[in-house]
Amino acid sequence: MENKTRICYSAAINRRMVMAARRPAALRPLDAALMRLQAMAARGVQPARMGREVGIIVAEWLDAPDADPDDVRSRLDELREQLAAGVLDAEEQVSYVDPEETGAVKQAGTTLAALVATRDAVEQARDAL
Repeated sequence: MENKTRICYSAAINRRMVMAARRPAALRPLDAALMRLQAMAARGVQPARMGREVGIIVAEWLDAPDADPDDVRSRLDELREQLAAGVLDAEEQVSYVDPEETGAVKQAGTTLAALVATRDAVEQARDAL
């Protein structure tokens, strides 16, 4: 009987370990925001909508139970740096698009405009804190 109990207990621990390993690691709020904004930009969301999304993200950060305005400022600084680098990359990519491919030109321009609007909205949010 003791051996069966030990085996069952061991199997339960193994199941918990496997389930814990399957759970994705929690994303930092900054990484989650970047992924969210990147997904929207990839879908071709309009620049004004991207700016509103930044406002929603900042409000979520400030409304968190353990919100610290200094931490939110720090996140916004890092987010702005990431977006500024993204804008530079997008500008470079736009220069590689064949001007005869009107669809590609339009998509590249929309993505660039969305990234610029997002970067600007982050700067405004940072200045407002």
